[in-house]
Amino acid sequence: MSEEAKSDNLERMAKEGPRPGADVSFPFDRMTVEQFRKRFPRARWSDSRQAWFVPGRTASRRFTRWLADLEAEADAFADAKGRDSFEFEPIESVYLELGKAGFRIKTPYSRTVVDRLREVPYSRWDGDLKLWHVPYRSFEDLRHHWPVIEEAARRNEPEERRRRAEARKGTEEEAKSRARTVERNRRRYPLTSDDLPPVGCVVAIHYGLVVFEEITGELVDLEVVGKFYHGLTDDHVWGIWRLPTYEELVRAWPSKTAPAPGAKWWQPTIEELRPVRRAASRKRRNGRRSSSTKPT
Repeated sequence: MSEEAKSDNLERMAKEGPRPGADVSFPFDRMTVEQFRKRFPRARWSDSRQAWFVPGRTASRRFTRWLADLEAEADAFADAKGRDSFEFEPIESVYLELGKAGFRIKTPYSRTVVDRLREVPYSRWDGDLKLWHVPYRSFEDLRHHWPVIEEAARRNEPEERRRRAEARKGTEEEAKSRARTVERNRRRYPLTSDDLPPVGCVVAIHYGLVVFEEITGELVDLEVVGKFYHGLTDDHVWGIWRLPTYEELVRAWPSKTAPAPGAKWWQPTIEELRPVRRAASRKRRNGRRSSSTKPT
């Protein structure tokens, strides 16, 4: 192209404004690029922007829809592959059954079960049916965690818990457990006098997420409560705590860093806030439902 033609072209582009379209990008994969070029034959790669330019006023919307269709196809393939793996080497358990879209898992409540299932990709809790849904595509992850899940579920069967409770009756272990429960029900917590948490804010302690209402300044008696708390010194004072409300949990700002080793309290991370927020939200909804069904 001659210099004069280039000048005329630039002048025309300046008058018409930027060409309508969108810059899009996605992880490189030869087959995906081939599908992309087939779907968007007018798309062009830009080395300067390291992205594809798709012309057209609806380019962004068309690309988003294509990407969603591609992901749906990939999920369907992964689900079929996971279903085949299960049929070849099934998990046989009273706690697991097959559903239309994946596995349905129902166990007695166990913190271990909840933590493990949260590590399985795409797992979700169904509050209405009181069970977990896991898609077939996550079968390999589920199989990896299943021995721990099943063992924890069996340990928390009502009959098994009653049996362990009967075995503990009158033992030193039962006395210690009751003493720990009594101490926790006092809702007090030892804090280092030179590192006190903010009053009225959601913080994390070893009991979970709490809100401190008061720092009493009363020194902790090591001889009385030293067996319940580790690392106590003469500088520890009592803080009085309560459970946070749903509104306080929603307003709480998560920390981006993990707590320091040995910390007595810390700003909670988003991983600590999410399950507590969900539980508080469910409790709030259930409370509203029960109040709305009461006769007036």
